[in-house]
Amino acid sequence: MSEQNPWSRKEFETKLRSMENKYHIHHPMHTLMNEGKLNQKQLQGWVANRFYYQIMIPIKDANILANCPDRETRAIWTQRILDHDGQPGDKGGIEAWVQLALAVGLTREETLSLDHVLPAVRFAVDAYVNFARRAEWHEAASSSLTEMFAPKIHKQRLDNWPELYPWINEQGYTYFRKRLTEARRDVEHGLEITLDWYKTREQQNRMVEILQFKLDVLWSMADAIYMAYVNDMPPYFNVQK
Repeated sequence: MSEQNPWSRKEFETKLRSMENKYHIHHPMHTLMNEGKLNQKQLQGWVANRFYYQIMIPIKDANILANCPDRETRAIWTQRILDHDGQPGDKGGIEAWVQLALAVGLTREETLSLDHVLPAVRFAVDAYVNFARRAEWHEAASSSLTEMFAPKIHKQRLDNWPELYPWINEQGYTYFRKRLTEARRDVEHGLEITLDWYKTREQQNRMVEILQFKLDVLWSMADAIYMAYVNDMPPYFNVQK
C-alpha cells in the first residue's frame, strides 16, 4: 500500500482548525456557563479548578524551552511564561485569574491553596505538563494549538457574562481581555512551528493525535467539574466523614 500524500500547508491547517468541534467550549459545562445557567457555587468551582491549569501553563512552557535548542524559538516562546507569571508593569495572567476568583466570591487564600482542585483535574493537567516535559520539543509546542479556538470563548464571555452574571465584579474580566490578543499572537507562532515541522502524512496524522490529546485534557477537566458541581457528585476525597 503506497504512502498517502501529505496535506498541503493550507490543507493541514484547515484539518487542525476543523477540530474546533471537539473543543471544550462545546462541553455541557461550558454550554451552561455561557447560557447563564450556573449558580455562584458552580462558577466558583470552575474558576478554582481552572486555576490549577493556569498556574501550570508557565511550567509547561518552561519544559518546552528546556528541550528546545533553537535560540530564536526560545526568545519568542519565553513571552508565554512572562504573560502568565508577570513582569514589571504587568502582573500577568495568573494574577488576573486570581482577580477573577475574587470577582466570583472566592478568597485569594482558598484559591492559592488549591483545596478545591479535583483529583481528575489535577491528573489531566499533570498529564499535559508531563507530555511537554518528555516529548520532542516541536510536538510539545504544537500541543498548545488549542489556542486557535480560545479567542472565541474569551470573546463570548466578555460579551455575555456582564448581562448573565451581573454580580461578577468587572475587574474579573481582565484575564479574558488579555488573552484575546495574546492567544492570537501565540497561535501565529505555534502554527508556524507546526506547519514547518510536520511534513509527511504520517507526521501530520501524529499532530492530529497530539491536538486530540490536548483537547481530551481540557474535556476531561470539564467532565470532572461538571460531575462535582452540576451533578453534585464530588469525588470521595472531599466527602465529609
